[in-house]
Amino acid sequence: MNLFGEASDWGVKLQPILEKYKGKKHPLEYQNTYQLMVMVILSAQDSDANINKIAPSLFEKFPTLKSLSQTDSETLMPYVSKVRNYPTKTQWILEIAKTVKEDKNIPLNMKELTSLKGIGRKSANVILRETHQPAEGIIADLHVIRVAPRIGIIKESKDGTKVEKELMQVLSKSIWSEIGMVISFLGRETCRPKPKCEECVLADICLYYATYVA
Repeated sequence: MNLFGEASDWGVKLQPILEKYKGKKHPLEYQNTYQLMVMVILSAQDSDANINKIAPSLFEKFPTLKSLSQTDSETLMPYVSKVRNYPTKTQWILEIAKTVKEDKNIPLNMKELTSLKGIGRKSANVILRETHQPAEGIIADLHVIRVAPRIGIIKESKDGTKVEKELMQVLSKSIWSEIGMVISFLGRETCRPKPKCEECVLADICLYYATYVA
């Protein structure tokens, strides 16, 4: 149950952030779908800024999925050793490379993406959004998990899958592709752990603002 009325209302209420952030590229500095996929996997429980730092040398050494498929963990690990949980992520990436083999074979639908090791719904939603595919869900990263309940769209939960499911029930499918990333940008810039409510374009419809600030 949403806190501000009918589900259809949210498309209108969230319009200010859709206008502000719609179409803005993800903070991962990728050049193609192959790089995006690898960087999304590496960024789990790590920062986009850290992944952007290690990416140039990684992709200089391994410019394509095919080049990755021909290497081993011992060769790959030094290029990702500054990434959190890198031994496991190394194995995931190599398994994908050996399965998918070439950049042109990277799947661009939820079912096939999430069948690959290291790619969950959040990562798949990012890949689909950035490659302009039809949305099959809503990005629910740590920023969305924090911000969506604050605004009052859904109830609080630490479970990203539950957050995504509840957002999908409340929000019109017409905005699924953008709304997760849009809320994420709001969380990165304004609705921080300590929110900058005075700068927020959603203050007039926000549950947190109405409860604690206004």
